[in-house]
Amino acid sequence: MTAKEVMEISPIIPVIELESADDALALADALLEGGISIIEITLRTKAGLKAIEAISKSIPQMNVGAGTVLNESDFKQAVAHGAQFVFSPGISEELMQVSKELDIALIPGVATASEVMLAKNNGFEYCKLFPATVAGGVEALKAFSGPFASMHFCPTGGVNLKNVNDFLSLSNVVCVGGSWTVPKAAIDMKDFQKITRLCKEAMEIIKLKRVVS
Repeated sequence: MTAKEVMEISPIIPVIELESADDALALADALLEGGISIIEITLRTKAGLKAIEAISKSIPQMNVGAGTVLNESDFKQAVAHGAQFVFSPGISEELMQVSKELDIALIPGVATASEVMLAKNNGFEYCKLFPATVAGGVEALKAFSGPFASMHFCPTGGVNLKNVNDFLSLSNVVCVGGSWTVPKAAIDMKDFQKITRLCKEAMEIIKLKRVVS
């Protein structure tokens, strides 16, 4: 998949930090039932790689990728465990190079005009704005749309049910990333029905906004 194809799968990309890979399959099923067929498993915990592998092998209809990828080693390990795409909180020559070598989509994190320029000049026109609300949120994205008309973004960090449509209404925003549909407490309690419910609620609010607009 290209970065464009990854970001067009769903208006919401759940960003998930798992303490136990044993929860991976139930979580993926809960998201699919809630209408979301993409998942970003962060490498912030030891369970991350095993969770990616479990989902990629057992639930092929779920598009699974790795998040919090910081260097070449992270990138290659994620791909070896079945990641179909990679998100990073930042951008570096190292990550862009390995993405091209492996032909695996990288959605790098950017927060400033200089970082957007670095991404664009290296052929990465689909990026993550991170941390979105701290980096200027909606107003920053509006400002970027002038000099960087070809760039597209997935704002992540501080996105929630209250502001999701503010972001998605922008022409240069393809999707948003967030964890509000997959609260850690619900995962810890194995309340996967709640996660399905939160996903359906979010998707419905987005759908209603688009119908009204």
